[in-house]
Order: sequence, then structure tokens, then C-alpha cells
Amino acid sequence: MRKKPFLAQMIRTAMLIALAVVLDRFVPVVFTEAVKITLTFVPVVIAAVLYGPAGGAAVWGFSDLLGAILFPRGPYFPGFTATAALKGVIFGLALSGKKPKFFPHVLLSALLTNLAIGLALDTLWIAVLYGRETYWGYFVTRIPQFVALTALQLCLIPLLTRLCERLKKQDGTNR
Repeated sequence: MRKKPFLAQMIRTAMLIALAVVLDRFVPVVFTEAVKITLTFVPVVIAAVLYGPAGGAAVWGFSDLLGAILFPRGPYFPGFTATAALKGVIFGLALSGKKPKFFPHVLLSALLTNLAIGLALDTLWIAVLYGRETYWGYFVTRIPQFVALTALQLCLIPLLTRLCERLKKQDGTNR
């Protein structure tokens, strides 16, 4: 019996959510009190390329929520989940077209998700949640993290988009 495309998408999305939780909670590239660099964006980018903004938002939003519930690192704060989903939407909007061009699409998505959303908005949530320092104190200490993460994404996202194009061709879901 042949699976329906929706069911296949749901199964793949659930697997990408599980992979994102594992990458975020158990396989950090760098993790200190001040710096956290992970490969959590990898399954999000795959979902964003394959399923668009909704797929990216679902994977990053649900993985953030599940990770916080199952493997907490502190108190749960819904602002982080909202910004995670927003980053997934941005990746989906920038990368889900027929053939995203490297420079404008990948650069724009990496800069928006890391600098505008990650650095600016996530830093606000940290300042609101912990309040030990001012917003700008947290902001300055997190700049190297997001510069490194942006560079990592600029290297890996083009490879991931090529992989997803191959997956689409194999599936016959080439949009």
C-alpha cells in the first residue's frame, strides 16, 4: 500500500523534530554558560527547503518545546519557542523556492535568523528571564556566538539545499 504524501511529510517532519532535539540538547558544537553553538539548524533547513515556512516553523518550534519539556536547562520561557518558530519561517521563506540563489537567499536567511532574531530577540528573552545584567551586557557577550553560527550556516546551508533538491527529485515532489 502506497503512503499518502501528507503522511510521509508528517513522518519526515517528526523525524526532523527528533533530530533537532538531539542536536540541540546532546550534540552541541560549543556549549558554555555564555556561548551555545549547535547544529540544530540542519534539520530545520531541511524541513524549510522540503516543506516551506510551515515545515521550518514546525520543526524548530516543536523541537524547542519538546527539548525544554523533556531535557530542561532552566525555566521554560515561551518567547524562545516563538523565536525558534520565527527562525524556521524565515528559513522557509528564503530557501523553499525552486532553486534558491546562494548569495541573496542563504546570506539573508543566515543574517536574519542569527543577528536580527537570535542575537536581538533571544538576547531580550534572556535579559527578561534572568535579568542579572542589562540587555546590552548580554548582547555584547553573545556577538561572537552568532558570528560563528552565521559562518557555519553559510558553509552548510548550500550543501543542505543541494541534498534536499536530490531528495525532491527522488521523491518526485520537485516543486
